[in-house]
Amino acid sequence: MAVETPICDFGWKAPNFSLPGVDGKTYTLADVKGEKGLLIIFMCNHCPYVLAVLERLIRDASDLQALGLGVVAINSNDPEQYPQDSFANMQKMAETNAFPFPYLFDESQDIACAYDAVCTPDFFGFNADMGLQYRGRLDASGRDTAPPDARRELFEAMSQVAKTGHGPKQQTPSMGCSIKWKPED
Repeated sequence: MAVETPICDFGWKAPNFSLPGVDGKTYTLADVKGEKGLLIIFMCNHCPYVLAVLERLIRDASDLQALGLGVVAINSNDPEQYPQDSFANMQKMAETNAFPFPYLFDESQDIACAYDAVCTPDFFGFNADMGLQYRGRLDASGRDTAPPDARRELFEAMSQVAKTGHGPKQQTPSMGCSIKWKPED
């Protein structure tokens, strides 16, 4: 079932975290923040919406890093229900696709809850003061990849954040598979 992200809550402050990365290091918010801001991507390995944009996501992440923005991806899915999203499979995906950003595992799902992440992919774009400025989509892709000339909405919005500290007022929500929450005890 497809889920859409809520409207951007401009200025909302990024909660801190300390999560293991697929590279064996542990990362905090301060570790991944760039001089001009930070893009946090809640994603996973198996979601067709993520797979449809993965190549563009990697391209845009590299381009945004060149503008002084930090980029990090977080997988919060329950690997018991979705073994494709296990830490070992996260390591394989990051290596196979040469991720230019840390890929972190939120096994407890506490960070997804703290951010109110709802789907994969779910983008949180913060300015240098760690105030939320973007909660939109990557581009017009859905379960299928958009045409090659699709507008780079995430890249344009985060470029604006890097330059001005403010995101665009008009944002199209991201859409994707719901976060795969652990069953309640």
